[in-house]
Amino acid sequence: MARRVAIVGTGQTYHKSHRLDVNGRELINEAVTRALADCELSIADIDAIIIGNMDHFESINYVDTWSVEGSGGYMKPIMKVTTGGTTGSSVAIAGYYHVASGLFDKVLAIGWEKNSESDTTAAIVTCSDPIWDRFSYSGAIPSLATEASAYMEQYGATQEDAARVAVRERTHALNNPYAQMYNRPITIKDVMESPMLAYPIKLLDVCPRTDGACAVVFAAEGVAEKIAVRPAWVKSCSVRHTTTWFGDVDYNTGMLSLKRASKEAFEKAGIKDPVEEIDVAELYLPYSYAGLKWIEAIGFCGPGEGPKFIWDGNTDMGGKLPINPSGGVMCTNCIGATALLRVAEAAIQIMGKGEARQVPDVTNAMATGFGGCWWSDVVILGKDKPN
Repeated sequence: MARRVAIVGTGQTYHKSHRLDVNGRELINEAVTRALADCELSIADIDAIIIGNMDHFESINYVDTWSVEGSGGYMKPIMKVTTGGTTGSSVAIAGYYHVASGLFDKVLAIGWEKNSESDTTAAIVTCSDPIWDRFSYSGAIPSLATEASAYMEQYGATQEDAARVAVRERTHALNNPYAQMYNRPITIKDVMESPMLAYPIKLLDVCPRTDGACAVVFAAEGVAEKIAVRPAWVKSCSVRHTTTWFGDVDYNTGMLSLKRASKEAFEKAGIKDPVEEIDVAELYLPYSYAGLKWIEAIGFCGPGEGPKFIWDGNTDMGGKLPINPSGGVMCTNCIGATALLRVAEAAIQIMGKGEARQVPDVTNAMATGFGGCWWSDVVILGKDKPN
């Protein structure tokens, strides 16, 4: 039987569009140093390391080897993970499995990216079939625009509805000094007047390109309690992949991978009413329309009810279910670390370390990852040990 596992420490860099002050090793070490300090451990206390980024974006390889001076991985077991936008959540889940298996007591999970040194679009287009898909799905924006258009047609959602999500994310980021978009509030009017990229997606509807890193320390039951005053226990995790053919995606069925992953994760965690039992959610929302449609897939509201749920203030700080107190992906997107940041921020909420972005009395927190051809990861964390 798997051992119970908790997050006992987190660390992240200050995120910017260009971190010219550091190289990759130094960026990684910045996050690692903060994570270890957060749980008062040294690198000598760590048994194994999981590290990941989208290395082909930067046209590099072997991050698990050349980064050891930054990760602290010298003479330690290291696993490299790369799974697209879900890299960070895959790193987290791999870290959890390493400890739950009984092989290691304390594992350091690291995600990072220097997007300022990458050609992301050139790399992303290679994930689609060169004959059938690439003409219309060349990069992230076209496929997301297709999803957004289908959602608007099906349920009558508007561009202003999506803009409300973008405004929420930027407003929340005002409380997160690590966010790239920290201190950059926007209005609905700002979003609506920003340049159109691919209808209906405008510049302020989408996430930025970020340089940054995140690190999370996982520890086994019996060890975690000695390290952290309030560990964030992993209650469940789930992974679902769907088709690799963009043309086969049925945009009218909702985000199928997220729907299936959420259902399994909730069942494993014993959660029967997500909107009542989840106190805060750090969701991987790469663009504003996802903040409408994908909360329906999770089960926070019914099909087509996303806009009203958002406008009613349910997902704002102080609402029924605050989403992305950190500002989320739309305010920081260092791809290899992006989904790990969701897990770290969810853990921060459980541990009560959110400072200005802290949601009161958090018992259960949810984190998600999104990537590739519409696949999803879900992690549920809790204040109490899982059964």
